[in-house]
Amino acid sequence: MPLIELHAAHRDELETIESLMQFYTYDFSEWLPLKLGEHGFFNIQPLPDYWRNPSTQAFLIRVDSELAGFVTVDDDTHLPGAQFNMGYLFVSRRFRGQGVAIFVVSTLLSRFPGQWQIFHLDANPPAQLFWTTVMPGLSPSGFTRHQQIIKGYPCTLYRFEVPPLSS
Repeated sequence: MPLIELHAAHRDELETIESLMQFYTYDFSEWLPLKLGEHGFFNIQPLPDYWRNPSTQAFLIRVDSELAGFVTVDDDTHLPGAQFNMGYLFVSRRFRGQGVAIFVVSTLLSRFPGQWQIFHLDANPPAQLFWTTVMPGLSPSGFTRHQQIIKGYPCTLYRFEVPPLSS
């Protein structure tokens, strides 16, 4: 079993996350009409306002001390009453299928008790399979499932509560 670590990204590591966004976008280009720019990079805009938002928290994922991805938590919710949203979740291909994403999601949920929203694009079959499989275990007390158009794309949203850890 690999050693999976999740640590809060420091301000000087946000550039690393912005670089990883190229790979995140590359993965999405399989399902969305995203185009490479003339210099071989996706024309994604830097997200300074997103990173400056006090409710946005970014984390780097490491597997056996090697950079393996990133995840963010924010308050950009689309369902009434939800406090937390998983903004981005990216695990590089080499580390997929090893329990990294489920470890990361479970760890984040335990750190942020409250009302959660997690969503995926319906056009993304791997995300659809992942969330359909893991949601029952992440929220044993139940969750609701919703369909919504977000930024022009059909999405599935899950809403659930994470109780605080009992001491």
